[in-house]
This record gives sequence, C-alpha cells and structure tokens, in this order.
Amino acid sequence: MKLLKRYFIFSLSMSLVLGFVMPALAQGEKKEDLIGHWTFENGVELEDLTGHFSEIDLLDAEVKDGKLHIGNNEWAMTTGYKGPDIGPEKTLVTWLYLDDLNVTRGATLAVNKSSADTFDAIVYAERQPKRWMAGSSFFRRTQDANPGFEEKETGKLIQLAISYEDDGGNAKIVIYRNGKVIGDYTQGPIVFWKAGDVEALFGPRALIAGTAHGWVVARVEDARIYNTVLNEKEINNLAVNTLDVKAHGKLTTTWGSLKFSK
Repeated sequence: MKLLKRYFIFSLSMSLVLGFVMPALAQGEKKEDLIGHWTFENGVELEDLTGHFSEIDLLDAEVKDGKLHIGNNEWAMTTGYKGPDIGPEKTLVTWLYLDDLNVTRGATLAVNKSSADTFDAIVYAERQPKRWMAGSSFFRRTQDANPGFEEKETGKLIQLAISYEDDGGNAKIVIYRNGKVIGDYTQGPIVFWKAGDVEALFGPRALIAGTAHGWVVARVEDARIYNTVLNEKEINNLAVNTLDVKAHGKLTTTWGSLKFSK
C-alpha cells in the first residue's frame, strides 16, 4: 500500500512538472527567427526582448498589469530597428483582450515603413464590422477573410496570427484566430522592410506622414514578429508570455512570471 501511495505521489508530481514544462518547451518554435517580441511584463514593459527594436514610445497608451492598453488616440510605436531585413516572409502574432467591438480600422500589431505608405498589419473592422483581416497599404495584400470570424464578446484572451509566404512574388496569406484558419488566399506583391526604415505600431494600422490611421481598443498581452512563415501546428504550439529570450544579457522571463493561455 505504501508503495502504491508513493507511486501515486510520484505520478502526480511528474504530471504537474510536465504540465508546466511542456508549454515552455513548445516555445522553441523557430525562435531563431523571432525578431520582435514584447510581453509588457514588469521590468521589461517597453522592451523588445530580442533587442532589435528601441524601447516603445507610449503615445497616450499605457502599460499596466503586464499589458499594453491601447484605445482611441491612445497608441504606441517603436523605431530604431537594427535586425535583419524583415520579410518577404514573416508571421505577425498577438495575444489580446478586445475591449470595444465598435472602434474600427486599427491594428493590434503593424509593421510600417518610415519612408513610404507601406504596411502589413493585424487589422480589426476596416472592411467588415467586427472582423479581422490582413491589412495592407491600398489593400494590395488584403482580401476579406473567408470564412472569417465575427467578434461578439469583449474581455476574453484571444490569439491572432497572420503568416506571409512568398509565392512567386505574391503573398500567400493565412489568417488564424486562436490557432484556427479563418482566411487563406494569395494576393501580392509581397514586400520587405530594411533596418532603419521600419516601425512597429500598436493601435493604428499605419503611420503616414506623421498621421496615425485607425484605432482598436484592446489590452495587448504579447506581440511578436517572426521573420519566417509559421504553419498551423507551430502557431498552435505557441503560448503567451512563455518564450525564454535573453535581452541585454539577462533572462527576461522566469518561472515565477510565466502565464499560460486558457
């Protein structure tokens, strides 16, 4: 009986350990191609954990409780990118709490050229109410997502991801919500961004001649830019705020601060 009891305790302990370890191990998905990562956690609130972008400039947005709060005329951006060229293949990923269904045309994450009207973004409600799309300058890489997804609730943690694959010079785009495909099409041309001519935006879909375009009311929990295509399995393997990344020579995420998606 004692042996059985010890076996039960050991099995339970291993289950708990694996329950915590496995999500973290899953974060190895192409992390060598992760070129922008923001968790907004205490101590690194404004930092890109990969070290490629400068600190985030808060433009009436605020960071609170490990989240970036963005809204109407409340946004943030970062410049000073000094990593490899972004694209032509990439994946944008955000986890967020949507707090207003009716504010339109903004983005939870956008990659924007400083010198021209060229952007790709995870855009909310620009062409269709309460629906997500792959926003782009002049809709060059934009189609209405099919079947898409209509948001009907606020305050729940959701994951959005958009991958861009080079298909003979055109962009093969796949849009995911909570790991499920809600849009898949090819429309070009595919583009890239060079160091020194790129901005990451949180709130507007684009910044053109100093003017921000569109707003979204949300709390962003985690935002990432991968310089490669993540497939459906890899996107489903990601978990919010659990990737161990070194910034400025220190480990920025610890077991004490790990948070897992529900």
